[in-house]
Amino acid sequence: MGLSTKDLTESTGGSGLPKTISPGNHELKINRVYIEPFKYIDGAYHLYLDVETKPIENFEGFMIDKDDVSKGHYAGQVGRVKASQYAFADGETKTGIKIQRDKSMLIFLQNLSKALGILDWFKDQDEKYATIEDFVKGFNDTAPYKDVYLKFCIAGKEYLNKSGYTSYDVWLPKSSQEGYAFCAESDDKVMLYNEAKHLTKLEVKDVESFGDDLSISPRSSADFSLD
Repeated sequence: MGLSTKDLTESTGGSGLPKTISPGNHELKINRVYIEPFKYIDGAYHLYLDVETKPIENFEGFMIDKDDVSKGHYAGQVGRVKASQYAFADGETKTGIKIQRDKSMLIFLQNLSKALGILDWFKDQDEKYATIEDFVKGFNDTAPYKDVYLKFCIAGKEYLNKSGYTSYDVWLPKSSQEGYAFCAESDDKVMLYNEAKHLTKLEVKDVESFGDDLSISPRSSADFSLD
């Protein structure tokens, strides 16, 4: 069988733009919030945000549901963004501060709710859920975050995908004096993307291995405070 000349624009939206976001400053809405186990640390989780940019003219994104063409295509670029570069887990900082996985995740969701303008919803969930898994599901199923755009700073690292092209593993950087990883559209608290700080370039090696980062850094509540 010879080389196919069909579907050569699959990774772009027809306008030359990639269908996925890359590290940088973006205005994004959240389409889904969910958790997945971090396989190298027992009980650890990555918290993910499926996000989308504002609609782009003459752009056709990925199919919303590959099994249901009637749902159409995303109107903007999309991304699967980790709430933190490192998984949430019980642990202890180098200075001896105990870190609780569930509390750290709830603090992140509290600050996200604050930026989204749904903090009252978050407060009303007090003691409604027995586990963090149930809480995140409840947040995804009932929180009125849909179609609310936030300003984001997205960090990440390059890797080669299965097709041999450069792709990005992306996450929200840790807040600093320079700003926060996200804020309301009406605010200016988001940090400016800095490639030197926020992007890990692909290292060309004779033998490369891709997958989850084996490192983990327990996060304290101070890491996520927006006050």
